[in-house]
Amino acid sequence: MSINVSDIAANIHQVQQRIAEAGEQSGRQPGDVALLAVSKTKPVEALRAAYQAGQRRFGENYLQESLDKMDRLQDLDIEWHFIGPLQSNKTRNVAERFDWVHTIDRDKIARRLNDQRPANLPPLNVCLQVNIDDEASKSGVAPEQLGKLTEAVIAMPRLRLRGLMAIPAPSEHIDQQRQSFARVAQLQRELREAYPNYDGFDTLSMGMSRDMAAAIAEGATMVRIGTDIFGQRDYTNTSNSNKDTA
Repeated sequence: MSINVSDIAANIHQVQQRIAEAGEQSGRQPGDVALLAVSKTKPVEALRAAYQAGQRRFGENYLQESLDKMDRLQDLDIEWHFIGPLQSNKTRNVAERFDWVHTIDRDKIARRLNDQRPANLPPLNVCLQVNIDDEASKSGVAPEQLGKLTEAVIAMPRLRLRGLMAIPAPSEHIDQQRQSFARVAQLQRELREAYPNYDGFDTLSMGMSRDMAAAIAEGATMVRIGTDIFGQRDYTNTSNSNKDTA
């Protein structure tokens, strides 16, 4: 199901209301949870409509598609987040063009991003992706390996480690959703304790359209919402290169 551009502003308002309600129910403060609009496979017209509705943070999964959007939307002060799996041969464009990367899961990728981040730009904001439910189909560092990767990334001067990202196993039960998100939040608390003087660990990127309320209840500071803003994705008009993970 596609969506009319004219509906996007109303959808953003509805999502923001849901974020506010979930936050209030969980004792969170207004503004504690940021909305990241996941705009992969969506046309630039949809992003412009969301921008006109006040949205500034956009998440993209496919590198070539996102670079094209960036070129066509240069007149907008968008904060670009890369949220897809990242291959080592595509790190340079990400390091040069994005503001955030949510999906670092190994030392090699982090080092390439650090080395390729231009000196005239601020350090690249990054999150470490944790495979919290040990799913073979998903990227992410295993929880028991998180400490080693954290230590390496903290030492990289062109990266600023902001926190953790996770995509738990799908579940229709909010209690199960909350259990997975709670484990991610606990890992972040442990990192704060291990590095009390580090200026970071302020971001928990977790929660999507189906499990946003559970994520907010367990401490999410950024939720990644695509379907509830832009509608179901239509991959029929997406190039083969964009279907591949970046």
